Amino acid sequence: MVIGRHRNTRAIISLEAIKHNVATQISKLKDGQSLFAVVKANAYGHGMIPVAKAAKEAGANGFCVAIIDEGIALRESGIKDPILILGVNPASEAVCMAKHDLSVAVGTLEFLTEAQKLLQEEKQSLKIHLALDTGMGRIGFRNTEDLKEAVDFIEKHSDQLKCEGVFTHFSTADSKDPAYFEKQSQKFDELVGVLKKKPKYIHQANSATALWHPNFEGNLVRMGISMYGLNPSGDVIDETWNLEPALSLESELVAVKEVEAGSSIGYGATYTSSQLEWIGTVPIGYADGWLRRMQGFKVLIDGQYCEIVGRVCMDQFMVRLPKKYDLGTKVTLIGENNGKVITAQDVANYADTIHYEIMCNITERVPRIYK
Repeated sequence: MVIGRHRNTRAIISLEAIKHNVATQISKLKDGQSLFAVVKANAYGHGMIPVAKAAKEAGANGFCVAIIDEGIALRESGIKDPILILGVNPASEAVCMAKHDLSVAVGTLEFLTEAQKLLQEEKQSLKIHLALDTGMGRIGFRNTEDLKEAVDFIEKHSDQLKCEGVFTHFSTADSKDPAYFEKQSQKFDELVGVLKKKPKYIHQANSATALWHPNFEGNLVRMGISMYGLNPSGDVIDETWNLEPALSLESELVAVKEVEAGSSIGYGATYTSSQLEWIGTVPIGYADGWLRRMQGFKVLIDGQYCEIVGRVCMDQFMVRLPKKYDLGTKVTLIGENNGKVITAQDVANYADTIHYEIMCNITERVPRIYK
């Protein structure tokens, strides 16, 4: 996708905030515990390579991605630390992953058997993290019998398959009710007990687990959304670490006009002015990730909340202004403006979604500016 470097819209990324959040998490670790920074999905929309380098500078020991290509991109950027691919990948790519020194999550014997043959042919070995499905229902071994069979196969083919880790993922670590979390944790302990020899990494802690269940088992934290300064629970549970949001989304007024009462604005004529009004145009739209359903939401201009009127267009939207503003006046969609703040959670609440989606929806057309 073409990046809109010559447009008046930008995402401002504070690498200092990333470093602060990583350092805060590291300060909470116990002896022998490590931190892997989760930088999948373009670092949750923040920019994978700059964020990874900032996290490493702050003390991260490794990285997690979702797909092979993300891991390769990190390697090509010069990163030599451990990289774990969390998503399901085809066994046909086993040699590719091995050659790039990428570790991979595995939850089926079928993957192991196919991968082993290919690795043997190419005289390669692949690092494996056994995924355990303790209640997420997504990927991983669900019972001790299947897990034992996989472990035995890995031991039999240790020249090609190296068991580097074992892990699970909690589905309710950000819930006020700990019952299901505890059920998953017990299941994890049961399954890990199958392993005759414990691997280097035993991990179950995502951001929410590290925040609200600090006595978690294992020696590795996968730091995801909290690294970007966002509360994993949204606004359900308070976080007390003073995380710093790393992303602000800004634009500018590119057109300002006065319209008479009865004027319709935007596609479908869904908004009609009730009196003489100032209307401003902002050059960001749903093609940039600013959802069409954000009609009626308020952005910040000169410290004033200004309502989005009419439908959000592909490349721009219109706002009702309290007065005439100069062209080029800053518009804040996420972040601080003259002492007032719009959070990613505010946007998510209005859009009836989660802040993860808001961040990831910001397309590559919006340039990332790092500071």
